[in-house]
Amino acid sequence: MAKEDVLLLDFWVSPFCSRVKIALAEKGVAYQQRGEDIFGGKSELFLKSNPIYQKVPVLLHDGKPMCESTNIVQYIDETWPSPPLLPSSAYDRARARFWADFIDKKLFDAGGNIWKTKGEDQAAAKKELIQILKYLEGGLGDKDYFGGDSFGFVDIIAIPLTNWFFAYEKFGNFKVEEECPKFAAWTKRCLGRESVAKTLPDPQQVFEFVSMMRKMHGIE
Repeated sequence: MAKEDVLLLDFWVSPFCSRVKIALAEKGVAYQQRGEDIFGGKSELFLKSNPIYQKVPVLLHDGKPMCESTNIVQYIDETWPSPPLLPSSAYDRARARFWADFIDKKLFDAGGNIWKTKGEDQAAAKKELIQILKYLEGGLGDKDYFGGDSFGFVDIIAIPLTNWFFAYEKFGNFKVEEECPKFAAWTKRCLGRESVAKTLPDPQQVFEFVSMMRKMHGIE
């Protein structure tokens, strides 16, 4: 696959963009990357490629744009089928999509509610995040990864979001490892993979970005 055939429009701190980068790395697909100024001068290509949501990431393959990170990861898995990210059985694929949907609907917003609030609201947000992680621990069970022995689709959907946990812990005054040790162990396992370790930004830089966002929201 020629590098110029695959272009990712992204933003450095976005965990949703990281999903796409990890999936491409797992497949060994070469691609070009173009950062977007999501707070100001979004490029014409970006606005044309995702006119409805105007959000990163956008993946262009042979000039055809795709939006929404989970959708893009599924596209990558189907377009470059080896190694597979989704399980082979229909039941396990449906289960993987359930957990990916749960993560999409719950995890990032719950974490955001920690840094966007104070006092009782923040305490409630922290409790909600911990409960979500406990549900995910239940989905993980005794397996190394959500798909079993091998790193796959649900792991790719979930792991970039954990890169914001350091910021949530700082503002919420708690430790994920103490509340959800099994989830923390899974996180460390995933971080040991080259595709993940080379993709995710430094948690301290994420914390600084979230601190800036708090000021922009007038929370400080």
